[in-house]
Amino acid sequence: MKIHIIGGPGSGKTYLAEKLSKESGIPHYDLDALMWDNSAGYGTKRNPSERDALLEQILVKDDWIIEGVYYAWCGRCFAEADKIYLLQVPRKVYRRRIVKRFVRRKLGIEQGKRETLKSLSDLLKWADKYERVNLVEIRKILKAYPDKVIERRQS
Repeated sequence: MKIHIIGGPGSGKTYLAEKLSKESGIPHYDLDALMWDNSAGYGTKRNPSERDALLEQILVKDDWIIEGVYYAWCGRCFAEADKIYLLQVPRKVYRRRIVKRFVRRKLGIEQGKRETLKSLSDLLKWADKYERVNLVEIRKILKAYPDKVIERRQS
């Protein structure tokens, strides 16, 4: 089974990926790990050819669960997926989750990137843009896969 989970920051992608992975025994992969070169410091993007090679290593597997916000370089992920989950939550929910995650990371309760108040502010702004702009583009792309898409909207 090949599953792609897409949604904005704080939409529950990682939660759903971990849940499905645990239930099915299928490994899950976070596209952030491909996009960002954390060894080079916070906010450093990986070279696209390196990123694409890492993605290829996942896509050739028989089973996978991929989750992330990315879509422009993930066309093959959508095409090869058996199921595509599109997650959408209200603004107040994703903003609360993003801030909660930031605090948990700062307190050492949760593993993650080294974020600053500026990066938190930038992420909140980007999440709002994602909902207004990127989600429109994603929906256009996903029209090509009507039998695969499972929309999950939380109200």
